[in-house]
Amino acid sequence: MPRPDNFHVYDTTLRDGAQREGISYSVNDKLAVARLLDGYGVGFIEGGWPGAMPKDTEFFERAKTELELQHAELVAFGATRKPGVAVADDPQVQALLDSGAPVITIVAKSDVLHVKDALKTTLDENEAMVRDTVEYLVSQGRRVFVDMEHFFDGYKHDRDYGVRLADVAHAAGASVVVLCDTNGGMLPSGITSTVTDVSNRSAARLGIHCQDDTGCAIANSVAAVEAGATHVQCTANGYGERTGNADLFVVIPNLVTKLGYDILPDGALNETVRIAHSIAEIANLAPNTHQPYAGISAFAHKAGLHASALKVSADLYNHIDPTLVGNDMRVLITEMAGRASVELKGRELGYDLSGDSALLTRVIDKVKDLEAQGWTFEAADASFELLLLDEDGAERRFDVESWRTIVEQAADGSVSTEATVKVYASGERIISTAEGNGPVNALDRALRAAVIQLYPELDALELIDYKVRILDGITGTDAVTRVLVGTSDGFGQWSTVGVHENVIAASWRALEDAVTFGLIRAAKRDASAQ
Repeated sequence: MPRPDNFHVYDTTLRDGAQREGISYSVNDKLAVARLLDGYGVGFIEGGWPGAMPKDTEFFERAKTELELQHAELVAFGATRKPGVAVADDPQVQALLDSGAPVITIVAKSDVLHVKDALKTTLDENEAMVRDTVEYLVSQGRRVFVDMEHFFDGYKHDRDYGVRLADVAHAAGASVVVLCDTNGGMLPSGITSTVTDVSNRSAARLGIHCQDDTGCAIANSVAAVEAGATHVQCTANGYGERTGNADLFVVIPNLVTKLGYDILPDGALNETVRIAHSIAEIANLAPNTHQPYAGISAFAHKAGLHASALKVSADLYNHIDPTLVGNDMRVLITEMAGRASVELKGRELGYDLSGDSALLTRVIDKVKDLEAQGWTFEAADASFELLLLDEDGAERRFDVESWRTIVEQAADGSVSTEATVKVYASGERIISTAEGNGPVNALDRALRAAVIQLYPELDALELIDYKVRILDGITGTDAVTRVLVGTSDGFGQWSTVGVHENVIAASWRALEDAVTFGLIRAAKRDASAQ
C-alpha cells in the first residue's frame, strides 16, 4: 500500500547511489535492494536510467514480474527531450515509457551557464524541452518529477531563471520540482534561505536532493524540509558519486525522531540497522561502524564518565533509545574503563557485578595492564567475558600443555604446514595433529580436533574472520602483533583477541579463546533448552 502523498521519501540508491566508486550492482542485486527499501517503507524507488543503461533496462523489465512492492512506487530516471527534437520522436523519452514505471523523474538544467555551455541551447528552448517532456509523459499517464540539476549554483548566477523553470514544470503537470545541490557545495544556512525564497515565489511543490561534498548533505536535507520541501531524495548509507549523497538511514530517523514526521509504516523505523547493513552487504562494502543511528558504534560508550551516568539512566548519554532504530547500547572496555563501565558491560553480557567490589577492581586492573601491552577488548567481547570469568575463578573446560607448528617447503616449491596441540580435558591428556593451509589454520584444526573428542558440539565452529595488526611504536620483526579472530557456531558470531611479539602465538591466544567461548555458548544453549 503506497504511503500518504503529503510527504515523499524518495530513494535513489539504485541510480545515484550506484555511482559510488567501488559499487557495481547486478540486476539481481538491484532487485534485492529494491525489496529491502520497500520493506523500509520508502515511497519511491528510483530504479535507474532505462534506455541509457542496458542493465537498468533489464531491471525494469524484470521488475514487471519479479517485484511486488508493498509501499513504494518504482521510478524511471531520464532526461528531457533533446534540443530541436520533437518529444514523441526522442528514443530516450520513449524508453522511459517502455520501462513501465508509473513515475518518471526527468533531469533538467536549471543553471543558465549549464544551459548555454553544456546543452548549447537557449534559455527559451530549455524551458520548452522541460514543458514538452513533462506534458507528453503526463499525457501518457505517468506521474512526473523534475530534478532541477545544479539549482543552487544556478540560483547564485541568476536567482530568477530556476524559479521560472520550476513554474514551467509545474504548469506542465509535474508533481514535484526537486532542487538539486548537484555539486554538493551548499551549507544549511544557504539551503534554508534559498528554499524559503523559492517556496515564496513559486507555486511548485518542492523537493530536495543533496550531495555531500561539504559533509552537509544530511543537514542540508533536513534544513530544506524545515524550509518547506515535502519531498526528500536520499540513498542508502549515503552511497553516491564522489563523497556521496544524503544518507537515507540518517535523514529519515532525524525527521521521525527529532521533528515528529510520520513518514514510515508502523514498525519500519526499527528495521533501520538491519536494512542498512543488508544493503551494505549487497554492495560488498563493510557497514560504516560510526554511521549515525545504524552504526554498531552509534550508541557505544567508552569513557568512564559516560558509564557512570548511564548506570543512573541510559537517557543521559543517548540522544534516543537505540532500540527505536533496531540498535543497542554498548559499553566498551578499554584502559579508560572505570567501575561503572565494567559493571555495565558485565550486565550487558549477563553478569551482575554490582555486589562484588573486589572482582570489579581485579577486572579493571587486568584490563588496564593488558591494554598497556597492546590488547584491546573493544572489538572482542568474548575475550573480555573470558577475562571476567577467569578473574572470578571459573575453571576452563580444557588446559593447554603445549602447541607447535611446522612449515616446510619442499624441493619442488610446495609448502606444507602441520600443527600439534597437547591439551588436558576431563582428566585426559590429548595429543592432536592436523595439517592446514597455513600455521593458523593448522593450529585451529588441531585444537578443535583435540577438544572435539570430548565436546562434539564444537564441530559447528567455523573461523570466519582473521585480522592482523602490527601495533604502533615498534617496527620490524620485533613488533608486537595483535590478532582478532571471528568465529561462528551457526547461531551467532563472536570475536576474540590475542597479542604477542610472535604472530603465531598471538593467533593461538585468540584461537584458544574462540574455542573456549564456543564451549560456554553451547553450555548456555543447552541450559536454556532444558
